[in-house]
Amino acid sequence: RRGASQLDASLPLSQRSSDDSNMKASTWSRVPMAPADPILGVAVAYTMDPDPRKVNLGIGAYRNEQGKPIVLKCVREAEKKIAMDETMMKEYLPIQGLDSFLKVTSQVIFGNDSPALRDERVAVVQSLSGTGALRIAGEFIAGAKPGALVYISDPSWGNHHQIFQRSGLKTRTYRYLTPTMGLDIGGMLQDLAAAPKGSVFVLHTVAHNPTGVDPTQAQWKQIADVCQEREAIIVFDTAYQGYASGDLNKDAWSVRYFANERNMELMVTQSYSKNFGLYGERIGALNIMCSDKATAVKVQSQLKAVVRPMYSNPQLHGARLVSAVLSDRALTALWEEELTMMSNQITAMRQALVDALAAIRCPPPNSKFSSWKHITDQIGMFAYTGLSVKQCELLTAKHHIYCTKNGRFSMAGVNPGNVKYIAEAMKDAVSNSAKL
Repeated sequence: RRGASQLDASLPLSQRSSDDSNMKASTWSRVPMAPADPILGVAVAYTMDPDPRKVNLGIGAYRNEQGKPIVLKCVREAEKKIAMDETMMKEYLPIQGLDSFLKVTSQVIFGNDSPALRDERVAVVQSLSGTGALRIAGEFIAGAKPGALVYISDPSWGNHHQIFQRSGLKTRTYRYLTPTMGLDIGGMLQDLAAAPKGSVFVLHTVAHNPTGVDPTQAQWKQIADVCQEREAIIVFDTAYQGYASGDLNKDAWSVRYFANERNMELMVTQSYSKNFGLYGERIGALNIMCSDKATAVKVQSQLKAVVRPMYSNPQLHGARLVSAVLSDRALTALWEEELTMMSNQITAMRQALVDALAAIRCPPPNSKFSSWKHITDQIGMFAYTGLSVKQCELLTAKHHIYCTKNGRFSMAGVNPGNVKYIAEAMKDAVSNSAKL
């Protein structure tokens, strides 16, 4: 005689018993739902919105004047060269990455005349863009300096705290911004000076995310003094070199001052997402500048020891693209032209938004501001508008304009075709959000 379970199994699904009381609960049934990512969640909501007026001011990815994504011409040319070269295989890379990429990436950030590169004092590994570089840095620090506190600006990129915490490190914040969107250099220096010696200081090389507020050269010198006095482990996070001002050398000034003029040991992460438009290729690097070559060799071995059990070795194509461009003078020149073009468009859209707000007499976001001038005072991909959570929620709910709730706009999402619409929506949000 067949048992009930055998009988059920012989029936069509529609006729089987609905009694699942004997079914074993999933091992993972008590796993809580993770919160939506505050940045990537914006993109999901935008994609699901059917309204034709919708605007995405969330994720930082370059768009042209028509609001369309592009592939840089220098990248297209590099891809043609790679595709036509039949000697290029698809073999595994070494743990540290593509050698030709590793050579040029350090030159981009430290400069061709870098004493540290000349003396072979820089340990470098290819990474899964800037996020991966930060995670490798976090894992390396946790192993070499366990218990070190990591100081991150307030505000900062939303992923910074999670990356270092997941590496087993505790994070703290240092003051960074005044209520009127200026740099709180006094508060910043005071907080860093109060940190325990040997703490980790995470600094944004250029185009601070999310504020677009950077220290002046004189202020960077003050920051370097405090870093040196506190014997800090310095991590420069570099996501916008060349994209911020259109000038690779200008945007690397902070790193090169610390490294070349002050000869301070430091870490530098690099991402080629923004400045090469290689968002989906996930290509970046972690550089650690040491005081001598022998130490750099040992550090390199430990970085490889971090990478091996994490993802074994990095991806190939993005590294080949960057290497192909930077090893060809004509393609490098084309890249620099395109960097200037992208930077100029972002700057122009900042001014266009401020002009549009002025034209309709939009009041500033709150009583602390006298105008919207802080938007044009900032630099890089993002504008820290000063809009409140309620104001941002109204922008989305009523006008289908998507941004993070801290008021950060990706200026790459602003174009000549939507800037007036955005300005009018901002006026409505500022004028009417309090009535909600």
